[in-house]
Amino acid sequence: MASIIGKVALVTGASSGIGHATVLDLIREGVTVYAAARRVDKMKELEAAGAKLVAMDVSNEESMSGGVEQITAGVGRIDILVNNAGYGSYGAIEDVPMDEARRQFDVNMFGVARLTQLVLPGMRERGYGKIVNISSMGGKVYTTFGGWYHATKHALEGWSDCLRLETRPFGIDVIVIEPGGIKTPWGSISADNLRDTSSGGAYEEWARRTAEGMDRRYRSRQLSPPEVVSRAIVRSLRARRPRTRYAVGFMAKPSIFMRGMIGDRLFDRIVTAMV
Repeated sequence: MASIIGKVALVTGASSGIGHATVLDLIREGVTVYAAARRVDKMKELEAAGAKLVAMDVSNEESMSGGVEQITAGVGRIDILVNNAGYGSYGAIEDVPMDEARRQFDVNMFGVARLTQLVLPGMRERGYGKIVNISSMGGKVYTTFGGWYHATKHALEGWSDCLRLETRPFGIDVIVIEPGGIKTPWGSISADNLRDTSSGGAYEEWARRTAEGMDRRYRSRQLSPPEVVSRAIVRSLRARRPRTRYAVGFMAKPSIFMRGMIGDRLFDRIVTAMV
């Protein structure tokens, strides 16, 4: 295992859940951490723990470039980028407005891509960099009413593979983390979006039952805490030769394994039976 003491990290989506836990774990490892989120007032605990706060909206060019400039002006470099910011907006593909579909891609995919572009030149010049992209087991599987969310995560998986090939000669590792069911606000937010989006339409009753099932699953004691993911991120950063992917958390490995082993039609029946 390699030491990451003294490295400089930027973690997006740091105000809660996986991002919040990752910032704290990296600080414990001796990393200088810049915690980024749209609202810095939600990160006072991280500031008290030693994080440096950055106001950043990953769907806004000026916000991202300004944040990167702030960090490089202060410490001169970014060694580690954890692209964690993202959200899930569920709804029938027919019902979701295209503006919301585009916003899903702006936050979950294009924000990741642009922020990565901004940090890559410095990483290449120094011959060192770690880029960690937080995908999901939803980047390998799919569920009813999750079309736009799954599309962003499937895109992130393929994009990360290409980025890994391009940056490897410059000493940069690209690592994909695929969380399963994690105890964060993600599930309840997605369920609420599903109810709202499909209310009054052809999919309303099916969407309501699906949202109720999502609520039940995200209240389950079986869900993994965010620290399961943050510890996997730290392990990947400390590995001299990190794996390309880390599937962690409740049902991540079994779901991805099952999807690879069975055909589409059988997987369709299993997913639709989970309402």
